[in-house]
Amino acid sequence: MAHSPEFLKLVNDAKSRIRETDISGFQRMLANGEKPLLIDTREESEWAAGHASGAIHLSKGVIERDIEAKVPDKKTLTVLYCGGGFRSALAADALLKMGYTNVISLDGGWRAWQQSGMPVER
Repeated sequence: MAHSPEFLKLVNDAKSRIRETDISGFQRMLANGEKPLLIDTREESEWAAGHASGAIHLSKGVIERDIEAKVPDKKTLTVLYCGGGFRSALAADALLKMGYTNVISLDGGWRAWQQSGMPVER
């Protein structure tokens, strides 16, 4: 997908402050016994078409509003994903500003998840 220059500026600015991992890094986390909360930040229609097994859904449009009810402990290890890693980076930046200290954006997002053969739910 081609993104507008201003959107990419926003994403790159957010990425300068957040932590990211790729699918291999996420798999290493699991292999090391870490149990991150996985949050899908895509739109409802994207979620309904398929999502990572075990994920919860808090779209980019509502995550700031609803995160505290779903994840009250701001130290919870949380991995956010979207289609490719841009919206999740913006969401991770917002959560950092809200005081969440252990948030990671999954670079490559849903596309990388599917390509890796990780489990999905439909």
